[in-house]
This record gives sequence, structure tokens and C-alpha cells, in this order.
Amino acid sequence: MAYKSLSLSDLKSDLRSPKSRGIQRGLPIRVIRVFTLIGLDVIALSIAWSLAINYGTPLASPWTQRSSFFLVSLIVVISIFLSSGLYKAGVYRRNYGQICKTVSLANIILLLLAFLYEPEQYLSRSSFLLFWIFSITAICLSRLLFDWGTRLLRENGVIRHSAFVITEANRKLDDIGLIEKENCYTIVGVDEPGCLDLGNREQTFAYLRQLGITEAFVSWDAIKNRLYVCWHFYTAGITLRVLPSEQQFRYPKSLNWSLGDMNCLTIPAPIIIGSDFWVKRCFDLCCSLILVFLLSPVYLTIALLIKLDSPGPVFFRQERVGLHCKKFKIWKFRTMVTNAEKLQADLEAKNEIKDGVLFKLKDDPRVTRLGKFLRRYSLDELPQIFNVMFGEMSLVGPRPLPIRDVERFQKMHFIRQEVLPGITGLWQVSGRSDIDNFEDAVKLDIAYIENWSLWMDIRILLRTVRVVLQKSGAY
Repeated sequence: MAYKSLSLSDLKSDLRSPKSRGIQRGLPIRVIRVFTLIGLDVIALSIAWSLAINYGTPLASPWTQRSSFFLVSLIVVISIFLSSGLYKAGVYRRNYGQICKTVSLANIILLLLAFLYEPEQYLSRSSFLLFWIFSITAICLSRLLFDWGTRLLRENGVIRHSAFVITEANRKLDDIGLIEKENCYTIVGVDEPGCLDLGNREQTFAYLRQLGITEAFVSWDAIKNRLYVCWHFYTAGITLRVLPSEQQFRYPKSLNWSLGDMNCLTIPAPIIIGSDFWVKRCFDLCCSLILVFLLSPVYLTIALLIKLDSPGPVFFRQERVGLHCKKFKIWKFRTMVTNAEKLQADLEAKNEIKDGVLFKLKDDPRVTRLGKFLRRYSLDELPQIFNVMFGEMSLVGPRPLPIRDVERFQKMHFIRQEVLPGITGLWQVSGRSDIDNFEDAVKLDIAYIENWSLWMDIRILLRTVRVVLQKSGAY
């Protein structure tokens, strides 16, 4: 099969990296909303504190005599509000039952702090109870005032989000009516599901960017290639809202979101970012440090055997394509003759991968005697633990591929480059080299990205040990 020669940078332009994506549209309005609510809560708590001190039983206490303790109270209450999602949009900020519970929890924590800080001092019980009651009352009133002001502004066309609707013709009026009931969206365009088909997709997203769309409401049936379409919305900085469907459906890591009385879904980006990334990174770093320490005798033994088996260096370093298509040098124990990469051109005709994207050859003549043993038990991969320590790889993730393979990617394949590549992955524990079609491997990589959790990484690592010991599909 003939392939057009393309540079990696040309191919990467087909799918933009999250690092270069547009800022989430509508973000300024969201930031203003959060800071306004925090400001109102500070004012409400200040009023509640003053009323509680004035009308409560006078009692000498550090909590009532020092302003620094009121600052502690503010930090505790607002922190719990943030963690409880009470600064989110819509029904979340109007959840008065949750506000009462959260304020009560914050006051219990403050009471505990007061007792631990000054166990021999008395705290006015009336002041404490009044602060609790006044806090709930003042915060709920401030939220009602905020909602009234917001509704008034939106009726005059201010602070509304620009929205685009993609739905079937027979559902168009019902969906538009449902969205307009929220009174916070300005619908600037409507189209049918065909606009998200592969042939129309690029033109559609260019049009949405031109309109400056903040949120897109899309019917479930309109999203055919869901992962790729979600990625396009994410890189365009547009929040994707999936409209209610008559059928019940689920999607990995989807978030429930209320539209009037109806439940919708917001599908997050199909990548590992934010807190998920740092949890994964901390796990990788801790495990890699432990593994390097425990496996150091194995490293020295393998290095000595390689030197005795064949001439050449102990390690093999090859340029691979990693996170965001950045190139890096992968470390492996050498398992082939020193001129293996030059000999590959003569062996391309014998490639056993059907679509030709990857290069695999079961009885590769370039592999040394010791190399066959190392590959059989995946011992040649052990130096990649150093790549993990340097932040170039993860213990679990899609395998980093050579430039030769990545240059044969189709557009949708580049999604796998938006997470750190791994030493092992779902592909490796589901058949390893027995998988002879790259599309099947990509499906497994995407399934891993969509469903990632720390427990999933641990399970894959445990399955990797079993697969390696059984020598399943390794060569």
C-alpha cells in the first residue's frame, strides 16, 4: 500500500491539542457569577456575625474579640460551599436545602475549632446559635436577590449565553421551547444532525466558532462518532449539552445537568486532565521510584548479559511521539542488532499488521538471541520506568509509537496522543502482539481514555504481570 509522505506537524493540525484550544466560551460570565456569589456570601456572613455578637450574650472570647477569627469563619464556610458545588450555575446555586446543610456543617466545624483552640474558654452559646440562624437567613436572602437581579438582566438581553441547537426536524420546536424556558440562552442558530457528519463537520465547527457560540445543544441521536465529536466541541471551547432522549442512555464520566424539569447530559472532554492528571502523575512517580529501587539488580544483570550476547550498546533509544504529539526518546534494553532500523525498509513487505500503520514481524531476523528472551517477558521495556520518572510517560496508557507509524495516522487516531503514553495499557493486556489491526488497538486505547480511573490503572498493571508471565502474544 502506498502512503503519502506527510510531516508530523501537518497531521497534527487535523486535531488541535488541548494546550492550544480556545478559552472556554462564556468563561467571563461564569467567573463573574462565582465572584459575585462569593462577595454576597461574605456580606451576608458579615451581617450575621455582627448581629450575633450584638444580640448574643456578651462573653469574653477570642472568637468574638479578634477579627482574625471571623476571617477563619469566612474561609471555612466559603471552602465548604465551593466543595459542595453551591457556586455552580442553575439549580445548584438555588439549592436552599443544601445551603442550610452546608452552613450547619460549617458551624459545627467552627465550634469544634473553637473548642480545640481554647478548651478552657467559654463560647457564648446564644452567639453561636444566632450566627448559625442569621447565616442561613442572610445567605438564602442574598441568593434570592441575586436570582431576581439575574432574571431582570436576562429579560433585558444581558448576560445570556449564545446557543446553537442541533436536533431532528420533528423535535426542533420542542427542543427550542425547552431551552428558551431557562431564560438564559440566546439561540443564534439551528441545524439538523447531518451537519455533524464527517463530510460536514469541519465546516460546521468553523461556522460555530465564527458565531462565537458558548454552548451547543445536541440531540443524542445526532452524535454518531461520540468521542470525536465531543473532542471537536472541547477544542472549540464550546460546552456540549446533550438534549433529553426518550431512551435511557449512559456515557462514560457524563455529568447530569438540569434543563427546566428535564435531565440533560454534559459530556466532558475525552482526555485525562486537571485533578485526574495529577492523581495519575503522583501514582506514577511513587510507583516508578519504588520499582527502580527494587529492580536495580535486574537492570545490572540484563545489562551484563546484553554486553556478553552481542556487540553494541546496552540501551536502545528511539524517537517516539508522546503527549500532544511531542517527540521524546524512549529507553529500552537493546534486543536487536545495531543497524536494525536501517534493515526495516527491506522488511516492510513482510509486515504482519493488516492496515500497515504499525510494523510487526513475528520472526524478525533482527532480534538477537537474548533479545527474544527479553521480549518474551517484556524485560526490554523496564528502562521506560525512567521515562515515567521524567514525566514523558505513564505506567499505563496508549503505547508511544515511532514517527513512521504516527505519520500514517488518520485524523481520529490523534485522540490517543492527548494522554501520556504508557509502558502498558488496555491494548497490551487484551492480546498484545496478537492484535493485527491498528483500528482494534485504537478502540482499546480510546476505551481506556474514556473510562480512566486510578483503580483501572491498578487492574491493568496486575493483568500485565499475569500476561507477561503467561507470555501471551509476545514476540
